[in-house]
Amino acid sequence: MRNNDERLGANVSIQDSVPPQLFNQMTQTSGNSVGQLAFVAPTEFVYLPSKGKYYPEGHPLFNKETVEIRQMTAKEEDILANKSYIKKGVAIDKLVESLLVDKTIELDSLLIGDKNALIIASRITGFGPEYSVGLQCPDCGDKFENAFNLYDLLSKAEDEERELPEGVEKTDRNTFKTTLPVTKWEVEFRALTGKDEKDIARILENRKKMNPSAEASVLDQIRAITVSIQGISDRAAIAQAINSIPARDSRYLRSVFQVCVPNVKFTQDVACTSCGSQNKLEVPLTVEFFWPK
Repeated sequence: MRNNDERLGANVSIQDSVPPQLFNQMTQTSGNSVGQLAFVAPTEFVYLPSKGKYYPEGHPLFNKETVEIRQMTAKEEDILANKSYIKKGVAIDKLVESLLVDKTIELDSLLIGDKNALIIASRITGFGPEYSVGLQCPDCGDKFENAFNLYDLLSKAEDEERELPEGVEKTDRNTFKTTLPVTKWEVEFRALTGKDEKDIARILENRKKMNPSAEASVLDQIRAITVSIQGISDRAAIAQAINSIPARDSRYLRSVFQVCVPNVKFTQDVACTSCGSQNKLEVPLTVEFFWPK
């Protein structure tokens, strides 16, 4: 049942069209009043892919399955339109920070999968779940437009523990350990945070200053996720070892990382409008995701 429909200025709740396993409508939020006009900002509870299991004790999201956000208002539209934020590449971060109800949560401390869930949920509250974007069919090569339902990208984490690939174990430090197939090194790796994501982007930015055609490096990601190799956690030693890691070991580590680390599902089944073939395609997050035409 909606709690804000009778209040002046309240947005229409998206609860009616949202699968109950994704969002729960709040009971009541505090409002701001101007004279006799009062507005109660609706909020939504977003399920976290991590279920809060990969945060240290003391973190606001430790063992929390959900996080509460406000629905977008004109204030957040101004954030998305702020030219300074856009130029600095921080508009989306500023948007999510504005929508978080718990202001003790630092965005850079969020696991990337949880941050992705918040970004998608924020977009839904502001512009709705439908996201139309151009795609190219991998079979016939024709280009077509597909309307994705963003609710499908979000799903409540299963009640049971995530099933880890064979040969991978979770540690009591919320990291993972596995043995590489070629070197037989025991590698400990972890989920990445928003800060890690920014650090990797900063490395690429500095590299582009030297070489404008430089692209993101696989090694950058592997260095970031690696906690230790053969029990050695010295960052310089890890970097040196990763520089010489065999390609087979590199692919293996990246593949188990994708399976072990919780994230939203960015792929959906899509049917080509030209040839009718169905493929699992990744949802491309273009500029129109938050700046729709």
